[in-house]
Amino acid sequence: MLGTTSLALVVALGTAAAVPGAAIADTPPSPPDAKADAVIKDAEGREVGTLHIEDAENGKSTVTVRAEGLPPGFHGFHVHSKGTCEAGSTDPATGSPFFSSGPHLGAGPHPEHTGDLPNLLVNKDGTAGATYVTDRFRVSGLVGDAGTSVIIHSKPDNNANIPERYSHEGKAGPDAETLKAGDSGSRIACGVISGE
Repeated sequence: MLGTTSLALVVALGTAAAVPGAAIADTPPSPPDAKADAVIKDAEGREVGTLHIEDAENGKSTVTVRAEGLPPGFHGFHVHSKGTCEAGSTDPATGSPFFSSGPHLGAGPHPEHTGDLPNLLVNKDGTAGATYVTDRFRVSGLVGDAGTSVIIHSKPDNNANIPERYSHEGKAGPDAETLKAGDSGSRIACGVISGE
């Protein structure tokens, strides 16, 4: 389905400190060569991408995404804490689909969410492709218990770049929406992550 001409970007994410209360912190090590995949679909049920995660050496994992049929530009790209992708499950506050996938993986204030990945850049023709290397999670922490899902958002994640002038209700600092999802907007596509 997806073209092989997508531009692949390799990004090494910085070491993230363990997030207090994060489910991932207590997961057992993955077996050698552990892998997980997801088929990413939009709210109408159309397949728009694939995700592949493979444990690498030195406690890192390689994350590869390919997509097509998405709006051009940067999009927030996150692993969420529940392995469900119900388009009819809408956020009562915003009406965004895929509310059943829960919040970002990991607890604590933004930007320490374990499931945060770099923004996904979609080309003018609607295609995207990227490969990331991260030490924030391993396959065993993604496929157990309630599982996890991957979400593509409508807007870019601000990556905690909050200007000094940012304020709400007369107070300086980020508001609840920024803390929750980095101002990345509604959820436009979702895929349940499952182990091989």
